[in-house]
Amino acid sequence: MNVLEETYDVLVVGAGHAGCEAALAAARLGMETIMFTVSVDSIALMPCNPNIGGSSKGHLVREIDALGGEMGKNIDKTFIQSKMLNISKGPAVHSLRAQADKQDYTREMRRTLENTEHLTVRQGEIAEIIVENGVLTGAKTTSGAIYHVKTLVLATGTYLKARCIYGEVSNYTGPNGLQAANALTDSLKENGIELRRFKTGTPARVDKRSIDFSKMEEQFGDENIVPFSFSTNPEDIQKEQVSCWLTYTNEETHQIIRDNIHRSPLFSGMIEGTGPRYCPSIEDKVVKFADKNRHHVFVEPEGLYTNEMYLGGMSSSLPEDVQYAMYRTVPGLEHVKIVRNAYAIEYDCIDARQLKPTLEFKEISGLFSGGQFNGSSGYEEAAAQGLIAGINAALKAKGEECIVIDRSEGYIGVLIDDLVTKESHEPYRMMTSRAEYRLLLRQDNADLRLSAIGHKIGLVSEEAYARVLEKERLTAEEIKRLENVLIGASADMQAFLEAHESTPLKTGTNLAELIRRPELSYEMLAEFDPQRLQLPYYVIEQVNINIKYDGYIKRQLKQVEQFKKLEKKKLPEKFDYSAISGLRMEAQQKLNLYQPMNIGQASRISGVSPADISVLLIYLQQYNAANGKVQ
Repeated sequence: MNVLEETYDVLVVGAGHAGCEAALAAARLGMETIMFTVSVDSIALMPCNPNIGGSSKGHLVREIDALGGEMGKNIDKTFIQSKMLNISKGPAVHSLRAQADKQDYTREMRRTLENTEHLTVRQGEIAEIIVENGVLTGAKTTSGAIYHVKTLVLATGTYLKARCIYGEVSNYTGPNGLQAANALTDSLKENGIELRRFKTGTPARVDKRSIDFSKMEEQFGDENIVPFSFSTNPEDIQKEQVSCWLTYTNEETHQIIRDNIHRSPLFSGMIEGTGPRYCPSIEDKVVKFADKNRHHVFVEPEGLYTNEMYLGGMSSSLPEDVQYAMYRTVPGLEHVKIVRNAYAIEYDCIDARQLKPTLEFKEISGLFSGGQFNGSSGYEEAAAQGLIAGINAALKAKGEECIVIDRSEGYIGVLIDDLVTKESHEPYRMMTSRAEYRLLLRQDNADLRLSAIGHKIGLVSEEAYARVLEKERLTAEEIKRLENVLIGASADMQAFLEAHESTPLKTGTNLAELIRRPELSYEMLAEFDPQRLQLPYYVIEQVNINIKYDGYIKRQLKQVEQFKKLEKKKLPEKFDYSAISGLRMEAQQKLNLYQPMNIGQASRISGVSPADISVLLIYLQQYNAANGKVQ
């Protein structure tokens, strides 16, 4: 029988947030790329929450943008409300979040993909990966067509053998009732890839016309909208925004849930997969936090095109009748009408410890993986992994060295390092607390940290990189200038300090020292700075932060120096650690399983102690000396 055979450089399986970034990165790096999706209408689908960003996730979007990815640009085109979170706290945890028009977000991303050179979008289902002697050589579709490729990226999201469940209803579909991908699992297992089942869930969507907003707290967007993408002109996105709303569950809600908990597939054993700890269902919250008499419910518009509203915080897999009963106890939802039921979805994914930090499978050369298939949760985590997987798939196809973003360089580095080195029994969610160098890894300086890498790879243009270098130059020059602007203890200055509850001056100082005071800022001191330049807001932001947190930043930079030393100490590939007698048995087993790339990665593996690292360092020194290597 004749079958279709085609040849590409890179093939991407899936067109969710990971697949889109992977395909765009590979194509923009000049690789002939084909992206498969079970439905072209579900490209960049947002099957759960209608927003991009949020605490720590906003950092990821900024980093994706700094490396040359698309998510930040796309949400800037399609948001309906924007808000900078945590502004009452320090700059390390400031995070941007934007409500998206879901349909517009999908439409814009699809338009970008379909108009990208070297990229083919194809509706179809991949049924098999073709591996020869441990090397990925192609893939086969359910129709029998064969695609010969140099590298392949798995970005199947929550579609692989997906099952949607609420109450006793179980549908073998992907999210939003879309077709599941059922064919690929067996092929992956046959090629030695270990799979497991994870679960996530989503709340009901309800009819806006059935909501009484007078009983809820209105949530407005920021007056001054800050873009996600460093390439977006802020003046171009100042627009009228749509409100979100806040209400709360109550004891009546919780009692209905408790009375029906035995009907929840989560507690009846009907659901096999493990759910996310940091994004639990409402029934999970009621059981685990029994002392709380209420929980937040965020009522968010799905877009300008629809009356559907998303009930954030009330994800559930309870039966349909219970959903109606519990939702209608919430203030403002007493007469609510459900458009789409809440449901849980379980799906096949991998333990990401099978991957290198490049997101390539350790045992199959040329096969990469990104997104929720790697055991993570969230659009932003998925897009970040997809971008790195796509970049590295392209570099591998070119015969070039793959990149690794380490923990000191970005949240992307923290995310991937955690996934590939730490044992995870639930979908992984990014949080600011996971980043040990978070004062350095702020969302405001993602371009300064990562654009050089994006430019070197070829995803960041000369023009964009020149803007980054100019931002860096202006910031450094302004800080130096402020350190040399002397301020005396004049009557005007003393009166100003007293008015702002700041300690009066006993002797002269400079403007930088005054800016360091928590109660003062660069902008507030403008009247005492006649030589002040007209600088862009993003430079002023850098000046303020770098002066105020100078001591802390220097301390973290010293910590990064030590971290880098361990990361540079490379370990042998496919090494038998049981040959090192000084290592404890558990350390030998874990090191043999993980095969870490360097001492730093080895030190983060659970079960490897500081004493084991000392033994490894001594062994590595002897090994390198015997093999004529210098590190």
